[in-house]
Amino acid sequence: MTHEKWMLLAIEQAKLAEESGEVPIGAIIIQNDQLIATGFNRTIQNNDPSAHAEICCIRNAGQKMGNHRLLNTTLYITLEPCIMCYGAIIQARITHVVFGASDPKNGIISQNKLAEFSFNHQPKVVANICQDICKRQLKTFFNQRR
Repeated sequence: MTHEKWMLLAIEQAKLAEESGEVPIGAIIIQNDQLIATGFNRTIQNNDPSAHAEICCIRNAGQKMGNHRLLNTTLYITLEPCIMCYGAIIQARITHVVFGASDPKNGIISQNKLAEFSFNHQPKVVANICQDICKRQLKTFFNQRR
């Protein structure tokens, strides 16, 4: 499958987040062209500030794979990861990160702040896949809240 087709599955996860009253951010993890895990924002639902879509998805994948290392996997996220989620990505040793919309306020990748750090693992990153859909989903959500 192409990046766009996988990202559409992450977008479906974001819709589940929105239906639950959460900010619509979704994530999936694949390995060898197979879906391993899904996740969406659950911070409000779980009363847990760390329950971002990426963290939920990484937790689900670890349980399914029976390992805290998610080697040779790709994480698709509808919004660029924050520094907390990027730390979890590094700890899980996720190989590739593909995100939809950039996050100028909290995103760690597009702000070029990663050069300041020396991490023991660096995933390969692909940005702006289905960017318009991801941005529109978030913008619509926040416009309805205001």
